[in-house]
Amino acid sequence: MNHTIVEGHVLTPAGFVRGRVRIEGERIAAVEGEPVDEASARGDTTRALVLPGFIDLHVHGGGGADTMDAGDAVATLTRTHARHGTTSLLATTMTAPMADIEAALKALAPSCRARAPGAASVLGVHLEGPYINAQRLGAQPDFARLPTLNEILALHALAPIRVLTLAPEVDGALALIPALVDAGLRVQVGHSIATYEQATEALRCGAAGFTHLFNAMSGLHHRAPGTAGAALAHAVHAELIPDLQHVHPGAIRAALRAVPGLYCVTDATSATGMPDGDYRLGRQTVTKCLDAVRLADGTLAGSTLTMDQALRNLVFALGLSLTEASARVSTNAARYLGEAARGAIEAGAFADLVLLDAASLEVKRVFVEGEAL
Repeated sequence: MNHTIVEGHVLTPAGFVRGRVRIEGERIAAVEGEPVDEASARGDTTRALVLPGFIDLHVHGGGGADTMDAGDAVATLTRTHARHGTTSLLATTMTAPMADIEAALKALAPSCRARAPGAASVLGVHLEGPYINAQRLGAQPDFARLPTLNEILALHALAPIRVLTLAPEVDGALALIPALVDAGLRVQVGHSIATYEQATEALRCGAAGFTHLFNAMSGLHHRAPGTAGAALAHAVHAELIPDLQHVHPGAIRAALRAVPGLYCVTDATSATGMPDGDYRLGRQTVTKCLDAVRLADGTLAGSTLTMDQALRNLVFALGLSLTEASARVSTNAARYLGEAARGAIEAGAFADLVLLDAASLEVKRVFVEGEAL
């Protein structure tokens, strides 16, 4: 069994310690050191900051590859995001003809069973569509369809669907939620024109979260709170894209105060890590320019965000402590997904670590299940 020692200011569930992480094989054997406050940890530029690896539950692509490309696309995107500190993720699909979705899931299945060397772990699939509202497609192609339990379970049999985005107001959707939850899926409200009442009813039926909060959903008005209002009033969990383009910093701050388990996602596309130009997002052509990805009509179409940049945005642009920012890009997502052995640096957990420069918060080194990348 391989033995590795990682030294630095280590963020544990109890706070920072100045010390070391002892890795044996894929797991953390021990964390040793003396407690230190965050200011001291960040002020000591001679040592790296050691944080739990980032966990991204909504990522479509990276490095020029898109999950809907099938083939070896998942290998490219998981290696691309691993270089930016993402140690595990949900490969996210697009609304598309059923044959395209089936092909994508079949291609993803082997990566869900076993991690490739040098890559982030694929914890399963986030099925974002086709069971959404055609009036809130966002950047999704117009292949929305009504959900049926048999069809969803058939897709789940091809590759494990951990998260399913659903518009609860479409015919038959609300009635399916309890059965989907019983099958082990986390249902999220998204791409929806649901009223406040419909969205809260979805939560009552077992929906667990909201997909890219504020985007592609009915917005908040004080006399018509909509889906966004239901999330702010009642959600324990919701995902949010902190690229500072999808959501205004003021709205991000409101969500951080309102949703205790809020976690950040990239919604990254194949354009992530690539030069400006045209790329694919499912069946759509999107253009990357000035760190944004848009359809021809100007609609934001996913992002070029990476999780290390998400962390820096939370700390430098929004003023969060590094401890809270780490929870928002790692721990909260792990707890939401029920991944008890990820999202925290403690004995017995997977050795998923990201080492950061104390001043810039740039990635210096990444460990995925004990493998140094």
